[in-house]
Amino acid sequence: MSYKSKTGILAIIAMILVAVFLFTQLGSNWDYTLPSRTMKILAIIITGGAIALSTVVFQTITNNRILTPSILGLDSLYLLIQTFVVFVFGSTTLTMMNHNINFLICVSCMVLFSGILYKLLFKGEAHNIYFLLLIGLVFGTLFNSFSSFMEVLIDPNEFQIVQDRMFASINNVNTDILLIASILIFLVFLYFLKFVKYLDVLSLGREQAINLGIDYDYVVKRLLIIVSILISIATALVGPITFLGLLVVNMTVVFLKTYRHSYLITGAILISIIALVGGELMIERVFAFTTTLSVIINFIGGVYFIYLLLKENKAW
Repeated sequence: MSYKSKTGILAIIAMILVAVFLFTQLGSNWDYTLPSRTMKILAIIITGGAIALSTVVFQTITNNRILTPSILGLDSLYLLIQTFVVFVFGSTTLTMMNHNINFLICVSCMVLFSGILYKLLFKGEAHNIYFLLLIGLVFGTLFNSFSSFMEVLIDPNEFQIVQDRMFASINNVNTDILLIASILIFLVFLYFLKFVKYLDVLSLGREQAINLGIDYDYVVKRLLIIVSILISIATALVGPITFLGLLVVNMTVVFLKTYRHSYLITGAILISIIALVGGELMIERVFAFTTTLSVIINFIGGVYFIYLLLKENKAW
């Protein structure tokens, strides 16, 4: 079966799940339910597309299929920001704050952190990309420690507000945020189109890419900034989903059996949408909102991550 046929199958499955999510069990208040579900689908498309695209690019840069952009510490920074606001100003500030302001503050802080990190590490001589990952992992642990420290000190009622922010939820997305997120994603994607032609060559490795005439450091820096912005937007929009990118990208590679990024990116976005819509259907129709989307995806993704580690270890 060709790549186009497989991609077409993914697109059909995604459309069927979206249709099921939108039009089944509408009830008598369909004029309220349908627009609400449409906003959820839009949030799923933005989140799934951003995470899938950023993970494909990130794994291409690192040339490693078991790494995700969350290793840079952006998820931990998001939780630290939410915890800090509650710790210093109280939960009423976070709940009553304009959602757009909260979203922009989170995205700006995460992008600023990424920019400073890249500036320090890429200043002067070229550094190994794994050194960047190590520093990101250290900062992520540091941010988690600060968050845990403040969570212990705050009021138990306010801790509940923070705990709600720890898990991704499509149901809590504010419709006003979707407009800003959509605009930002669109602008970032337009900028990304400038570099998409380099991805197939970058997957060959640093030395091969340089030998083929690519300004490796320049391209990698810009792609890392794109990855940071996409992950920041997705995390600030619905919350952290650590293993979604790892799960969907590896499933895409196994299903499509290709390393051509034009198909990988499309396939990963479609599988990401399928996973998120399917997960949301399970939460609403099977579990009756007794769990969250991130719990299901992180559980499946965590098991798959262990499988990949065992598989790579056996191959080695």
